[in-house]
Amino acid sequence: MTNDLAAVVAPAGSSDVAYVDPHFPDRPLILRIARPRNCDPNTPVLFVHHGVRRNGYDYRDFWLPLVDAASVLVIAPEFSEAHFPTPRWYNFGNLRDEEDRIRPRAQWTYAIGGRLFEALRREGITRRSGYGLFGHSAGGQFVHRAMSLGFRDRVVTAVTANAGTYAMPDLGVPFPYGLSGVGLDQAALKALLAFPLIVMAGTADIDATSEHFPKEEPAMRQGGTRYERAHTYVARAREAASRLGVSCAWKIVDVPDVGHDGERMSAAAAPVLGLLLH
Repeated sequence: MTNDLAAVVAPAGSSDVAYVDPHFPDRPLILRIARPRNCDPNTPVLFVHHGVRRNGYDYRDFWLPLVDAASVLVIAPEFSEAHFPTPRWYNFGNLRDEEDRIRPRAQWTYAIGGRLFEALRREGITRRSGYGLFGHSAGGQFVHRAMSLGFRDRVVTAVTANAGTYAMPDLGVPFPYGLSGVGLDQAALKALLAFPLIVMAGTADIDATSEHFPKEEPAMRQGGTRYERAHTYVARAREAASRLGVSCAWKIVDVPDVGHDGERMSAAAAPVLGLLLH
C-alpha cells in the first residue's frame, strides 16, 4: 500500500486517509482527519490519540466542532486492534519482543508520530516546524510514555488526559510504570522534566470498578483512581526535579465534574492547545 497523504487536505470537515509507516509495512493505520474551514500549510497540526477501544473515528468526531475555534488540523491515527493488539503494542509502545528483549527504537510504536509529521512536511501539507499531541485514557498513556522516552524532537507541547497508569519519572521503577530498563539516565530525566507536559485530570474520574481501570499491583501503587494517579504523577515529577536541582515544566490541570469522558476532556483541552500551538 502506498500513502496518499495529499488526501489529508481534503475539504473542511472529516475524512479518512490510509497510512503505512515504513517500519510497520504490514500494519496499516487509518488517519482520521478533522480539518478546519481555514486551513493551509501554516495551520498547526495536532495528533490526537484514542483510548482503549481504538476508536480514532470517535476522537476525530469529538474534535470536529473544536478545530475552527482552535484553528488546528487534527489527525487521529487509529491503531487498530487487528494490527496493534493489546496494550503492549499501543499503551506500552512495542518496546519488547516475545522474549522480552528490547527492540530497536525505530520499531517502537511511539516513533510513528514523528515519522508521520516528517512525511507531512515532505509532502508540503504542513510548513510548521513542530506539532502538538493530545491523548486520552490509553492514548494518554501512549502520549506521556512517548514523551518520557524522548520522542519529542518536533513536539511543541503534549497533553495526557485521564491516563490509567503512568511511567513515573523514576529511574528505579521498571518500565512501563517507571523509567528503568529502557536506556534512560539522569540527563534524560532532566530533559523530560524540562518539557512542557500538561497532565489533565477529570475530577470525577474516580470509578475504580470499570473493566478498563488498571488494577495490577504496580498500577494500584500509583493511586486508587485515575484522578489520584494523575496528581501522583506530577507530584513525583516535582520531587524528582527538586532532587536533581532543576525546575519542572509540567502542569496539572483539573477539569471539574468530568469523569472518564474523551469528548469532554477534548473540549477542555482544545482552547489550551489552540493557544499553545499558535
